[in-house]
Amino acid sequence: MALDDNWFSEIHEGAGSAFSLRIRAKLHEEQSPFQKIEVYDTTDWGHLMVIDGCTMVSGRDNFIYHEMMAHPALFTHPSPGQVAIIGGGDCGTLREVLRHPEVAHVVQVDIDERVTRVSEQYFPELCEANDDPRAELLFIDGIRWIEDVTPGSLDVIIVDSTDPVGPGEVLFTPAFYGACHRALAEGGLVVQQSESPLLHMPLLERMYRSLAEAGFDDARSLFFPLPIYPSGWWSATIGTRGGDLTGFRSEAAATSGLQTRYYNAGIHRAALAQPEFFRLAVQDWMRPG
Repeated sequence: MALDDNWFSEIHEGAGSAFSLRIRAKLHEEQSPFQKIEVYDTTDWGHLMVIDGCTMVSGRDNFIYHEMMAHPALFTHPSPGQVAIIGGGDCGTLREVLRHPEVAHVVQVDIDERVTRVSEQYFPELCEANDDPRAELLFIDGIRWIEDVTPGSLDVIIVDSTDPVGPGEVLFTPAFYGACHRALAEGGLVVQQSESPLLHMPLLERMYRSLAEAGFDDARSLFFPLPIYPSGWWSATIGTRGGDLTGFRSEAAATSGLQTRYYNAGIHRAALAQPEFFRLAVQDWMRPG
């Protein structure tokens, strides 16, 4: 991370690149018990949340990420009544999940309550569904929580996680995916942000192998733009416990009336298309032996 009087820059040494936003002022800074949280006012991208020096959320493009973390999985599952979000403290994914009337209950489990409270102050549009009676917000360790969930009690698990470094690394392991597999009912889905296919293929390989080791029957990645994240090209990977990932409830998606800004049935269909280098890599990862 680099900062001068006019710009916030996140430097990606491993990729030889950086991303910068012009800022007017720093609005907030604190060290929570878990991480450093900062909020900036930018000239063109709205408010910007930075955690431990890494860009997390901007007012201008967050809708792409939050919609793609929620709607593809919910329209892939035949009847997503019980949903859990691990992480997601800015509450944008929670808001999108609760746009689905068939969702009966969603529990969001994030260890750092301060991320949510800061979001309520500086990103209130993301938190507008926090008081929905179907929502339950817990500020505890999501890994321990998922290990203790009643087996087969969830339909969809959304892992809206940080990068796979430090405490976040365990969220990409066979043990964590095994706990998710036990918590899901037959046909259940887990979806997790899976970084950039341009920069982070070793991580994606580890995710695919770990999902398979944990017992998931299939996995598939969806791709979408995300300007503030490394390379500007991001992904989410879905694993299924017995369901079909080659299609989705396209008619329901097309006629849902959801007030989205990015997601629609066509975007979902396009996001399922696999770039050739990625398709071949997955074939290699999943080859027996």
